[in-house]
Amino acid sequence: MREDQMTSTIPKVAMPPKPKVAMPPDAGERYRRDGFFFSPPIIPTDLIERVTARMDAVMDGVYETGEPPRRSWNPGDDPKRIRKIDQAHLSDRTIYELASHPAIGHWAAALLGAKRVQLWASQMLYKPPVGSDGGVTGNVGWHQDKQYWRYMEGELFTAWVAVSDVTGASGPMRFLRGSHRWGLLDSGDFFGHDHEAQQKDIPVPEGESWEEVKAVLPPGAVSFHDRHTYHASGPNVSDAPRRSFAFHLRTENTRPVEGRTDYYVQHLDDPAYCPVLYEA
Repeated sequence: MREDQMTSTIPKVAMPPKPKVAMPPDAGERYRRDGFFFSPPIIPTDLIERVTARMDAVMDGVYETGEPPRRSWNPGDDPKRIRKIDQAHLSDRTIYELASHPAIGHWAAALLGAKRVQLWASQMLYKPPVGSDGGVTGNVGWHQDKQYWRYMEGELFTAWVAVSDVTGASGPMRFLRGSHRWGLLDSGDFFGHDHEAQQKDIPVPEGESWEEVKAVLPPGAVSFHDRHTYHASGPNVSDAPRRSFAFHLRTENTRPVEGRTDYYVQHLDDPAYCPVLYEA
């Protein structure tokens, strides 16, 4: 199916007014330069508070809509391991409200200069505190998202929403500044725990440098990053869980790879699965 055929089946949506939080005038330039951008809090506090309780419900197997998510963690699994539950927005109305929040769409569209922003996948993330000697159990390895997104091409990116206060101690994401310009290196592993070994294996292009930037974010703030931007995170050595969502987004400049029938390209024309967050 051609992209124009695919997008024409998605209903037009009435866009609400622009969010009240103003975007810095150089935000788009910084995103293009660095491959990531951190917003101030743009999600209402009351929604963040409601989502926190619903995260616990979904982790406990309570699905408000009756639709189960795609779980890679279940009660009884290693309590120190990061808990990743995909498509939780299908299981809970409050989480869906967050996943489809117009502020995310407005900021994303402004950063990328896009006419249309659509959610195509979500990840609910809970990183438990492991103490100062917790080791590398809670690590997420250095990787590029595009390594795992072989079924779509074009402007794919992620909005990572902080639900808890993400401090330097709570295992924040770390980005490699400018690594989106390196292209797909196909080196690294989301599930890898040894960051030092991974760094040695990632072929940094000549003339480029390894510059890490921590995404320290207050609740309701959003980190946006490109599909090629290298990122990772370490263990949570604070005294509270790190709670967040990764919402995978696309603009009008994307298309499914011909012949691929993966789960994440099967529902692009269904707003119940893949709501449009912004449309000019």
